[in-house]
Amino acid sequence: MTFNVLLQYILPHRALSRVVYWATRWTFAPWKNFLISQIVRRYNVDMTQAAQPDPLAYQHFNAFFTRKLRPNARQADANPSTLLCPADGKISQSGPIVEGRIFQAKGQEYTAAELLGGDEAAAAPYKNGRFATVYLSPRDYHRVHMPMTGTLKETVHVPGRIFSVAPFAVEAIPRLFARNERLVCHFEGPHGPFVVVMVGAILVSSVATVWDGLVIPPYASSIRRKSFAGQNITLERFAEMARFNMGSTVIMLLPDGMADLDALAPQQAVLVGQKLGSLATG
Repeated sequence: MTFNVLLQYILPHRALSRVVYWATRWTFAPWKNFLISQIVRRYNVDMTQAAQPDPLAYQHFNAFFTRKLRPNARQADANPSTLLCPADGKISQSGPIVEGRIFQAKGQEYTAAELLGGDEAAAAPYKNGRFATVYLSPRDYHRVHMPMTGTLKETVHVPGRIFSVAPFAVEAIPRLFARNERLVCHFEGPHGPFVVVMVGAILVSSVATVWDGLVIPPYASSIRRKSFAGQNITLERFAEMARFNMGSTVIMLLPDGMADLDALAPQQAVLVGQKLGSLATG
C-alpha cells in the first residue's frame, strides 16, 4: 500500500471536507484569488469557455469552481436517439454490468445493489445492463447534465466514506464508489428507468441538484430516501441536473437493451453532450 493510499484510510474525511466547504466560500479577496489562481495555473483551466472569463471576478472559490459556460460552449449531439455524456472529464470505466457486478479497475469491482444503497430490487433492472463512469478533475466544468430526458422518481442519499476518486485511489481501494457518500438519482425515461449517481470525494463532497438545491452536506448517518412521485419533475435531454461543489465522479446505469455504448477507453477525455452510445429504437 502506497503512502497516498494509506492516507485515504487515516485522514478525517468529513472534518476536512467541512473545513474545505467553508474555506472555498470565503469572500476575502486575497484568499479566494490565491486559490483560484493556483487551480487555473496548475490545471491549465480554459477560462475562454466560461460565461465569466475573468477568474478573479468570482465572489469566492466555489463560484469559480461551479462556473457557468458561455452559450454554445457545449452542445448536445444532434441525433435525438443518442445517449449523451453527462459531464466533462475522463472515462474511468464503461461497459456491461455482468450479473449485477460493475467493473471499477483491474482487480476491483462492486455491485449495482451496493452502489444504490443496498437495494436489490432497485438494482434488478441493471443486472445485465450498461454503465459509464466519468471522473471530473479540478480543471473540468462541474455541472452535470441529463444523458436523456427523464422524470425524477426518487433520490437516495447514501452515507459513507469520502475517499479520493482520483485514478490512484480507484485502482487501489476496494469498492470505492460503493463506499463513498453519494446521491443516487432514479429517473424514468421514454426507454425505461435509468440512474445517475453523484459520488462525493475527499475535500469535495458537496452536491447540489436543480430540484432541491444543496443536498450534501449535511452528511448522512443513515440512508435518506426522498420520493418525487407525482411531482412531474421532468428534465429534458442535455438539461442541467446537478453540480459538484468541487469535483468528483458521475456513474450512469442503464438497463439491458436500453442502449449500446460506444467503445470508450479508460482515461478517454469526454465533454458534456457528446455521444456515448445509441438508444434502442422501436
